[in-house]
Amino acid sequence: MERRRFLEGAVLAGPGVARGEAPSAAPATPASGIDQLPLTRTPGRQSGDMLYRSLGRTGVEVSAIGFGGSHFAKKALAEAQSIALVHTAIDRGITFMDNCWDYNDGQSEIRMGKALAQGGRRAKVFLETKIDGRSADAARKQIDESLRRLKTDHLDLLMHHEVLRFDDPDRIFAAGGAQEAVEAARKAGKVRFIGFTGHKDPQVHLYMLDVAKKHGVRFDAVLIPSNVMDAHFRSFARLVMPRLVSEGIGVMTMKPFGGADGVLLKSKTVEAPDCLRYALSLASDVVVTGLDDPKVIDQALAVTKGFQPLGRAELARLLQKTEQAAATGQYELFKTSAHFDGTAKHPDWLGDETPTVKSLAPKNTG
Repeated sequence: MERRRFLEGAVLAGPGVARGEAPSAAPATPASGIDQLPLTRTPGRQSGDMLYRSLGRTGVEVSAIGFGGSHFAKKALAEAQSIALVHTAIDRGITFMDNCWDYNDGQSEIRMGKALAQGGRRAKVFLETKIDGRSADAARKQIDESLRRLKTDHLDLLMHHEVLRFDDPDRIFAAGGAQEAVEAARKAGKVRFIGFTGHKDPQVHLYMLDVAKKHGVRFDAVLIPSNVMDAHFRSFARLVMPRLVSEGIGVMTMKPFGGADGVLLKSKTVEAPDCLRYALSLASDVVVTGLDDPKVIDQALAVTKGFQPLGRAELARLLQKTEQAAATGQYELFKTSAHFDGTAKHPDWLGDETPTVKSLAPKNTG
């Protein structure tokens, strides 16, 4: 209830800028300019009620709907309910499983691990998780802990989580940074593919891609927020998605309803099915969404069954309906507040600064 009150209050009060951040220049984008949005070139392969698409250049096919790792393990759900949700999703064709080292104090990974260990389900899914560590030491410990919790000997995809600040890429790729641990894990067979995620500002994503390129790294997949509001404000779909497509990097999107409690729907400008249709009509290989109730799974599969991408006229209609509500980012609170920034609340998750930074930092003379 505390989280819900925050969301409702923030929407009514309007957006702010997270502490210590500078807002992107010219945040608003008019509803026209559909041509700037990279659209999917194919609906995907249909099997039963689910849709399947290739994840970038990985050569792996995944369900177009991804099972979000946060919502299903919230405190309101008993462990048995969480496990049943995972089983239902897999049995109904969802193969992409999302998670994170920090979700629900580790309960998300623990519960998913128990669910996947039953009935050989681990072999049926593409398992992704995320780590917060910026130093090699912190990243190494989190990778190993995630593997233990998830009861698996390898991750199909490992993501650097919450790349929100411009110093995150520099810390990750510094000598003694997290990328060293990630590469070591991949060489050891603990990780198949690597990527990163963030939800704050598309310019940070672009900088992360630039820094990685300088270090000779091309990510296999990147997770970005994308919804009918995003197209109008600090748009990841307009600024980041085209680059991912051009470089053959797997495009993963999240927050089709604006995040927790479907805050985007509070705008009364769009309905839930249209939110999913929009997300699936862009050049996204998988749309990760919270599936915390069997009815929500039903809703997602009702959209993917016989799915055909929205045409440009339909997309323009949705963007026109949401343009005014989206103009200031008040329904995308993950961009305009620090409420969703776990590593801002828990900087210890990032780990210590790398040895290089420590050695060059000025001494505190008090």
